[in-house]
Amino acid sequence: MSILSSERVSHSFGDNWLFKDLTFGISRGDRVALVGSNGTGKSTLLKILAGELVPNEGLVVQERGARIGYLDQNPEYKGFNTIIDFISATGSELLDRIRIEAILTRLNISDFTQKISTLSGGQRKRLALAKLLIDQPDIYILDEPTNHLDIETIEWLEKLLTSGQKTILMVTHDRYFLDAVSNEIKELDRGHFYSYNGNYAYYLEKKAEKETIDQLLVEKSRNLLKKELEWIRRQPKARGTKSKSRIAAFYDLEKKAKEPVRKKSVTLGVQTSRLGNKILELNQVSKSFGEKTIISSFDYVFKKGDRIGLSGINGSGKSTFLNLITGEVLPDYGHIDRGETTVFGYYKQSGLHFDEEERVLDVVKNVADYIVLANGETLTASQLLTNFLFPPQKQHGFVKNLSGGERKRLQLMKVLMANPNILILDEPTNDLDIDTLNVLEEFLDAYSGVLLLVSHDRYLVDKLVDQLFIFDGAGNVQIYNGNYSDYKTEADLELRRKKAENETVETNRKVEQQRLAQVRKKPSYKETREYELLNEEIPKLELALNEKTSLLTTTVNHMEISRLAEEISALTEELDTKSERWLELSEII
Repeated sequence: MSILSSERVSHSFGDNWLFKDLTFGISRGDRVALVGSNGTGKSTLLKILAGELVPNEGLVVQERGARIGYLDQNPEYKGFNTIIDFISATGSELLDRIRIEAILTRLNISDFTQKISTLSGGQRKRLALAKLLIDQPDIYILDEPTNHLDIETIEWLEKLLTSGQKTILMVTHDRYFLDAVSNEIKELDRGHFYSYNGNYAYYLEKKAEKETIDQLLVEKSRNLLKKELEWIRRQPKARGTKSKSRIAAFYDLEKKAKEPVRKKSVTLGVQTSRLGNKILELNQVSKSFGEKTIISSFDYVFKKGDRIGLSGINGSGKSTFLNLITGEVLPDYGHIDRGETTVFGYYKQSGLHFDEEERVLDVVKNVADYIVLANGETLTASQLLTNFLFPPQKQHGFVKNLSGGERKRLQLMKVLMANPNILILDEPTNDLDIDTLNVLEEFLDAYSGVLLLVSHDRYLVDKLVDQLFIFDGAGNVQIYNGNYSDYKTEADLELRRKKAENETVETNRKVEQQRLAQVRKKPSYKETREYELLNEEIPKLELALNEKTSLLTTTVNHMEISRLAEEISALTEELDTKSERWLELSEII
């Protein structure tokens, strides 16, 4: 039985129907990923299912008492002043305060008194995600949950969402995240649902099969249409039932023959501006903001063909590094030499300002009328837009009618049209659909210039880069030869090796303690005295721990909560240590 479903739901904006008669159901324990091109209505459908938007037609039904948690792409906080106001309004005061603090801290939210109006877009999205995770709803409806998260936090979120029997409906462009979390994929394509029970690779395989069949059917319908059109033209006005039936079938056939055929992906090798012998050199570059060191004495000489991914937690210095090499920020020490022929193309997270009344085609033509490919051929602005999934009707439409993902795609187009020889992409995948990502990957795979990529999309990083700059947040930048999966594998192996070493040391220590205990005939005076003192100290520690825990459940001041949490942690650690020692002594005595 479905915990949430839609019955013949339809929605439009003006005369444009996004979808009609959608019937959909999700059962407890299902983890469904909703995919589809930008502008097909994925976010709108999530809003309808979450009760945030009333459909033009149809009905949404949810199980009685089921609580829905909805993560919007651009959350709003009307009526809330500070972070603690917002979190307290969820009813979370009844929950485990240590757990609440742990989730907020894990999502890089530390100042609970900060005003929501001062938060950046990324901070607002992480706060909304924290609220949803704290609330633990019956149904998680998530619109691009990995946006504005670093890779380590995404991996933590994957584990959290796949623990227990959570019910999830999400839109995500992150293919590794999609594979890790979902157990079913539903594609929204031209107003219809197509279901795939399997992972992302299975979805791609079955989708390719479906598109091949669709193309054959459309071509067959077009051939048949030609014959039927000749018959229609030869006929007088139909009087017989058979003729009327055949004419009705003709119009159905005409409709099918006019269905668009999916355009096969095109690899675009772009001719970049010529690179000289000197591209970009960093010599002892350092940068700090106040007491926070971002980069310390970093050296690197960029080479032709460099494809570098920047990795590190949010706030570790990746965007600052990009601003340094483009000259938007000056280093405190050291110097940066840029080659005379160096041309930057810089795609920023913050996006570009567009004239809402400008046509999409004009936005691109204002940069260049055409782009030169690596083979010497040229593509007009319109042809390039088509290859990046902007059909003619979108090209001649206004910017104000574009979805969030389509605006991001248009921003990318403006950067690429300038033919840069150093391409810098800072989180280019946010809000892009998977079809666009596939086109972008092909474009970047054929790109012959220097590529610098900041992305939490591990799939994209693995496919496009062969070197990493890893920022530790304390000013150190490690240069690693390989992609993210290589680095992660090595790091995991090193972690397991150190854990095994520690376990061996601990085992040897216990064996030695047991040997010494067996050798001794009777405990020493010092051991007897220590044992007696522990008998007195342990009950006192237990009492103090209970008192602090009781205070924590009645305190609302977040500073007091943090202090108590630290004290509880210290008391727990001390109690564990002394209890373990008491057990050792008790065996001897």
